[in-house]
Amino acid sequence: MIRFIKVILWNLPRIYMIPRMEYMARHADRYGEEECYDYARLAIRRMMRAGHITTKRYGTENLPKEGGYLICPNHQGKYDALGIMFAHEKPCSVVMDDAKSHGILVKQFIDMVHGKRLIKNDLKQSVRIIKELAEEMKRGRKFIIFPEGGYFHNHNTVGEFKPGCFKSAQKAKVPIVPVVLIDSYKVFEEWTLRKVETQVHFLQAISYDEYRGMTTVEIAEMVKNRITNRITEVLNPA
Repeated sequence: MIRFIKVILWNLPRIYMIPRMEYMARHADRYGEEECYDYARLAIRRMMRAGHITTKRYGTENLPKEGGYLICPNHQGKYDALGIMFAHEKPCSVVMDDAKSHGILVKQFIDMVHGKRLIKNDLKQSVRIIKELAEEMKRGRKFIIFPEGGYFHNHNTVGEFKPGCFKSAQKAKVPIVPVVLIDSYKVFEEWTLRKVETQVHFLQAISYDEYRGMTTVEIAEMVKNRITNRITEVLNPA
């Protein structure tokens, strides 16, 4: 939390970025997805500089060269999506819990990258979001979704994956990209201003042909196992 306060105070001279984000979000016809994403990444880089945060990226060669796909990472904390966006050069967006998406800066950020707000326990709205994700991924968009559904101070361990998170990829028949986050929780969870380093590992994309015919429960287990195995490899090298 102390790092978050430092980031806010250091960036007060750049508070103009918040209304700028809001303006860009309202004028999507004028500002394309790439321009909005570039501005979002600028905000992330400034936050990282203020917070003494370094993020190393691995496996970018595993990302599909064309078309949309679903990015599925483990979940550790508030920095997770930002770290992935920093590491992911092509425009991508994020699916977020609606209840946590309306705070200042968060709202403007989500709106600018045209993210999706998911209302938990609202089945009708969830079905609509799944359809929207599928249609937009068919058109080439890329989305981050957290299959654990939240973070629970689990650090570098992985919780259960919710099968419903993979329905949109199934409908769109797009690749699923497992992503491993290492030490991402340290950014805003540890009470320190010391330099912190996180890692983002893009694993080999799982093509539709590979998961065709599998249930979402089976897909969830496969993705979780690949993420868990890579975490073990990184933290406990042979």
